[in-house]
Amino acid sequence: MMQHGFLRVCCATPQVKVADPAHNAAQLISLAQEAARRGALVVCFPELCLSAYTCGDLFLSKRLQTGVTQALADLLRATAPLDLVLVVGLPLSFGDQLYNCAAVLQRGKILGLVPKQNIPNYGEFYEGRIFSPGRGRWDVELLGQTVPFGEDLLFCCNSFPDLILGVEICEDLWVADSPSNRLSSLGATLIANPSASDEVVGKAAYRRQLLSAQSAKTLTAYLYTDAGAGESSQDLVFSGHNLIYENGSLLAESQRFTTGPLFADVDLSRLRSERQRTSTFRGEQGGRRVFFDLPLLPLQLERPVAKYPFVPEQASERAERCEEILRMQAAGLATRLSHVGARCAVVGLSGGLDSTLALVVACHAFDLLGLPREGILAVTMPCFGTTGRTRRNAELLAKAYGVSFREVNILASVRQHFQDIGQSEEDHSVTYENAQARERTQVLMDLANQRGGLVIGTGDLSELALGWATYNGDHMSMYGVNASIPKTLVRHLVSFEAGRSPDALAACLRDILDTPVSPELLPPKDGDIAQRTEDIVGPYELHDFFLYYLLRFSMEPEKILYLAQHAFGQEYDPSVIRRWLATFLRRFFSQAFKRSCLPDGPKVGSIALSPRGDWRMPSDASARLWLEQLLD
Repeated sequence: MMQHGFLRVCCATPQVKVADPAHNAAQLISLAQEAARRGALVVCFPELCLSAYTCGDLFLSKRLQTGVTQALADLLRATAPLDLVLVVGLPLSFGDQLYNCAAVLQRGKILGLVPKQNIPNYGEFYEGRIFSPGRGRWDVELLGQTVPFGEDLLFCCNSFPDLILGVEICEDLWVADSPSNRLSSLGATLIANPSASDEVVGKAAYRRQLLSAQSAKTLTAYLYTDAGAGESSQDLVFSGHNLIYENGSLLAESQRFTTGPLFADVDLSRLRSERQRTSTFRGEQGGRRVFFDLPLLPLQLERPVAKYPFVPEQASERAERCEEILRMQAAGLATRLSHVGARCAVVGLSGGLDSTLALVVACHAFDLLGLPREGILAVTMPCFGTTGRTRRNAELLAKAYGVSFREVNILASVRQHFQDIGQSEEDHSVTYENAQARERTQVLMDLANQRGGLVIGTGDLSELALGWATYNGDHMSMYGVNASIPKTLVRHLVSFEAGRSPDALAACLRDILDTPVSPELLPPKDGDIAQRTEDIVGPYELHDFFLYYLLRFSMEPEKILYLAQHAFGQEYDPSVIRRWLATFLRRFFSQAFKRSCLPDGPKVGSIALSPRGDWRMPSDASARLWLEQLLD
């Protein structure tokens, strides 16, 4: 089944009997039928699975070769009603040569035969005694069909152009110049590898590393199917270690020493997008293309979709990532401070998440440079919307980190400004809010000038994407340390810092984490924050999700919506997700002008919005095409 570029694939290890092709074919038929019931469309079986891999000199027996051909005929007949592409390992004799082959089958037709190109003859392997390497290309006659045979075969789906299947066999993966290198450059997005890799201590870990690297550098989805139970244990043990990767990421792995099917949903359109954005991925012409059709049917996605794509799910990995990001932010700021010869940093400390992270980074940067933290000036600037809770946390935070602290109440200066421009204090429009933000920025800039320091920006990636910043207000700084940190990740970075801090500081940081996200530009209600950002622009967890898939993979809105509904279906109604996605798209396009003149700031992840780096977008680009697809 295929939907939004997803394809369900299967690695299937049968329990074979050595030199018993009829039994083995029956096992393959049963597994193929199970795969079809589960909605898979491509199934890869192990190397030489119709005969079993460990037949030794029996491969030279005409009797076994005839039995394999008959078993192939039985397999074709039994699977003809199924909408499946099968990759099946078998020995085949043509002329004076015997080849270790993979047959690609669909609906009773042999689409092609791919021979193994690299025949191992070392250690426990002695295939060179029996098989010839498959070089070149020609047609062969098999079971009454004229079949393309040879290297560089590509199996292309007419109904799903993103599906182009290439095949390499076992040892072909392990050599320096794997056939999949060329197959991917010719357009293959899915590589199937029928294998018979015996198990020795430490080999499973190496196998994972090899497959991860190969799928990543070829930008492919990779199906690796291993021989297992039933193979001769006379000298070797096979574990059926099946693995499915996509661009370096493990999607599914079988438990070793088991048999049966392993499923995963691979995203082939995502791979296409990745290739288009990777200028060093060079496609080339050539190869022999075999075309086939598959039905386009709805897919009930089984692939897990992380709610927080910027945040690792495993606690240990998350902690390691947070440590790394804080070091990168601090290193960037330390380099800038050192370059300009500044021994002072000025941070507007609101008692909110973003300014807290900026202060944390500033402290780490000063520590790197061996500068006293007193050189960091944390400034709180209360005005109409400031609450006692945020004001108190700002001061506690500054004291706990040992930085200088100053309060500059901007109420009088903002009121004077309102009087100068004729703005009523009762008019809580955008001017009322932005005047405060710009006054705060002016104060910070002037304090930095007095001390020969730098104003450290606090705005995060999510706010930049949404344009949730006052132009030439909090939008501006002298170095934006949070410029590539999305809001969902900001939370985890502050939480990580709290987890390794003394009790008093940790308590303050956790209270900041519990404080609603707000610019505090409107008067509080009964002493509490009245202006909650997520009530206005939408939940940041959704916006960060949208941001990731729009920028990282250039996904269309309907696919982003599909994935978001899969990830957040328990928390949000589909209509709510659709509404906030429309809001995100409108703001992302309409507020692009604010991103055209961003301060410098370090890139720490795969996504950034710097106009000098990752993202170049005209400020007056139209969102119509994206919104039309979403709202039709």
